[in-house]
Amino acid sequence: MEMMKISTLCSTSFRLSTILLVLCFFNFPITRAASDSAYESFLQCLTQQTNSSDQQISNIVVAQTNSSYASVLRAYIRNARFNLSSTLKPTVIITPLQESHVSAAVICSKQVGFQLKIRSGGHDYEGLSYISDRPFFILDMFNLRSIDVDVEDESAWVEAGATLGELYYRIWQKSKLHGYPAGVCPTVGVGGHLSGGGYGNMLRKFGLSTDNVVDAKIVDVRGRILDRKAMGEDLFWAIRGGGGASFGVVLAYKIKLVPVPETVTVFRAERLLAENATDVVYKWQLVAPATDDNLFMRMLLQPVTRNKKPTVRASIVALYLGGADSLVTLLAKDFPELGLKKENVMEMSWIQSVLWWANFDNGTSPIVLLDRDLNSADFLKRKSDYVQKPIPKYSLNLLWKQMMELGKIGLVFNPYGGKMAEIPASETAFPHRAGNLFKIQYSISWSDPGTEIEENRLSQATSLYSFMTPFVSKSPRSAYLNYRDVDIGINHHGEDSYAEGKVYGEKYFNGNFDRLVKVKTMVDPENFFWNEQSIPTQPRSDSGVTPLLNSSTGSWKLIGGLLLCFFWRS
Repeated sequence: MEMMKISTLCSTSFRLSTILLVLCFFNFPITRAASDSAYESFLQCLTQQTNSSDQQISNIVVAQTNSSYASVLRAYIRNARFNLSSTLKPTVIITPLQESHVSAAVICSKQVGFQLKIRSGGHDYEGLSYISDRPFFILDMFNLRSIDVDVEDESAWVEAGATLGELYYRIWQKSKLHGYPAGVCPTVGVGGHLSGGGYGNMLRKFGLSTDNVVDAKIVDVRGRILDRKAMGEDLFWAIRGGGGASFGVVLAYKIKLVPVPETVTVFRAERLLAENATDVVYKWQLVAPATDDNLFMRMLLQPVTRNKKPTVRASIVALYLGGADSLVTLLAKDFPELGLKKENVMEMSWIQSVLWWANFDNGTSPIVLLDRDLNSADFLKRKSDYVQKPIPKYSLNLLWKQMMELGKIGLVFNPYGGKMAEIPASETAFPHRAGNLFKIQYSISWSDPGTEIEENRLSQATSLYSFMTPFVSKSPRSAYLNYRDVDIGINHHGEDSYAEGKVYGEKYFNGNFDRLVKVKTMVDPENFFWNEQSIPTQPRSDSGVTPLLNSSTGSWKLIGGLLLCFFWRS
């Protein structure tokens, strides 16, 4: 039995043995020559797997020597912190035009031993879909963007490389009485958004985007294309909230459309501290998670300067699935502190509300939702928390003081309740349901590069996050996967992979983490699909599986394995 294991190891690693053994043994980085060799091997494999000509392959594989390389890489970088000259760049960018190209990319990346990062819209806040600290490829899904809306079935198939704006536009083209409960930023990619439990301003009525997925297609580690029936319910469960990139490459989701009324109502209300903002924020915590399910009221808190003095501005941005009269009557009863009047609100169609929430001017044509806004990125940092008990007024006053002292960082409160409280925590991989009043996003952005300003802005995020400790969830202090935050833990994918993964995994997934680990171990036992915060496999004592080449530790494992090969073969 032991001899069989050694033989398997040898056959798995022998192709790369000479290069990797020498490089690892002398602690050298992988050289350009080795990278070029891997690139050539990858091209040969891709040509064979797809039965394509060299010219056809060159149309989907962008190497560093290609004149379009920089523009393709930069197009979907949405955080300028990860677009520096010092940032390690991918050896190649694969831009598949059809599903078979994705299957081949997986098979061939695995064959040459390179990490494969998967990017749909590039909105991963920590850039984990397009950066790495070791040689890697990017599988860029932007060409796979087809959307097939079936109004009669009230469903749509949408490919992972489509954006939310494109999805909303295609739904609107077919029906003025249907929508989809996903995010408010139109350039976000469908693949990452849905797989990570993406939400929008209809979550209190219909739940998450993830809760309205009925089928999917994924390429697994063997290159097979699987739908829901073929992949099984465990994997289908995992890619609805657990992040798709830990398990394979999600090609498309079949979503369930939701009904929207002919007329919806929006409003924005602002208060400064001198204008009863503290009372409004405190009452919002009681009302927003408990009011009519048709009403979603987001709260934004931002330090500002007025009359040369620092203060805090509280802004409520809202969507109501109904008319203005009904909304004003509702809030007069539930939230009189806001003092909302009919002249403060606007009625419009659902697609117009999508544009309004995306900060487009009234009267803008929905066709702007097709604009991907490429090459547009600020420097930014985001973090997240969940609040389960209202923050007292005296603590809010301390919060205002802290925010004014820090100067730039803001908070976004997103209310739960409604449908979110009705869906069990184990229904999908996304666990944050009943018991949570609202989610916090810590948000800070800046436009100028430089180490000093970056350190200051990151320090503000860390300081405010620390300040909020007494007021947020505990054991674990929960976090939201789609507000990616490497501060809460990273995985080096060595001997301690499970333990490291558990640190951030239980924050993102609470009691669902161990089930995700089991699914991961079942579908990707050698941990080919990995990133700095991916789901780990079970420890060797549990599964009998140890990743071969995913980290510096994995490199030394390979050396040991190669030495075993040498002595066994001789």
